[in-house]
Amino acid sequence: MTDLSKGRILVTGGAGFIGSAIVWALNRRGCENILISDFLRASDKWKNLAPLRYADYLEADDLETLVLNQPQQLADVRSIFHLGAHSSTTETNATYLVRNNYEYTKALAHFALEGGRRFLYASSAATYGARETGLREDLPLSSLRPLNMYGYSKQMFDCYAQRAGILDVVTGLKYFNVFGPNEAHKGDMSSLVYKAFHQIRETGQVRLFKSYRPEYPDGGQKRDFVYVKDAVDCTLWLAENLSGGGIFNVGSGRATTWLTLVDSLYTALGSKPKIEFTEMPVTMRSKYQYYTCADLSKLRGAGYSGAQMSLSAAVQDYVQNYLVPGKHLGDEAAAN
Repeated sequence: MTDLSKGRILVTGGAGFIGSAIVWALNRRGCENILISDFLRASDKWKNLAPLRYADYLEADDLETLVLNQPQQLADVRSIFHLGAHSSTTETNATYLVRNNYEYTKALAHFALEGGRRFLYASSAATYGARETGLREDLPLSSLRPLNMYGYSKQMFDCYAQRAGILDVVTGLKYFNVFGPNEAHKGDMSSLVYKAFHQIRETGQVRLFKSYRPEYPDGGQKRDFVYVKDAVDCTLWLAENLSGGGIFNVGSGRATTWLTLVDSLYTALGSKPKIEFTEMPVTMRSKYQYYTCADLSKLRGAGYSGAQMSLSAAVQDYVQNYLVPGKHLGDEAAAN
């Protein structure tokens, strides 16, 4: 058992999507002794920070300098949620991804282990590559073939942790298709719910790719969609209750069609669906996945029994409480 209220908590990527949601969830538990680190640059990620309560902030390169050269200045950190990464699946600068996603994670992991700290890090379902069935954590890591460099940069650390013999003390989180508040800054990498919401506002309709496999109708392609509030609940449970480490899938355990997702969005907006099916770029067709679903057997076997929102309830919460009023996680506390 880990008491997160004891000692400072470091959240990297803490201004980002899942990272800021972690801070929000910690705040709801009364935890405010939090050090947030991120690369803010010229993005609007800072808006995710504004409603949150935390003790201090460090730019990610300053954090790396302290970890490598002056770790004693971080002696009070007892738990680390490493959510920081460059997450674009279209990034082609492999050197940048290796340094930012792999080497940075290695440095933080060893800093954590040398100080007896709890360390959880974001892996990704992208490490499964083109596989569409049997997405289980017990697959040999060396057998996985990610489809892009982002996924491979995550795979690199998973494999390193296994080779270094530290997977029994650190925890990797293979997040599936996470959606929800605080993702606006992600641009092209934001969820379909976010993109479709703005498409509806601008044009009244949603665009989806046609299917090129006969067993899947247009819009019948399936994904494992998980609401960010459920993803962070699972993450914090693992941080507090898991004895040891390992890699865990974090998803809903349900495969849902794009059409069902879009129908839920229109229902939340109180309007009838209007969908246009468009041609998928030829370069995407050979790599496009038609089905993903997280196998949650290992997570449930570890004891996690958290109840997840239904997809329709999650979309309704996201749309009506965040997208329509233009709010972030934490704004709800200020309104009370």
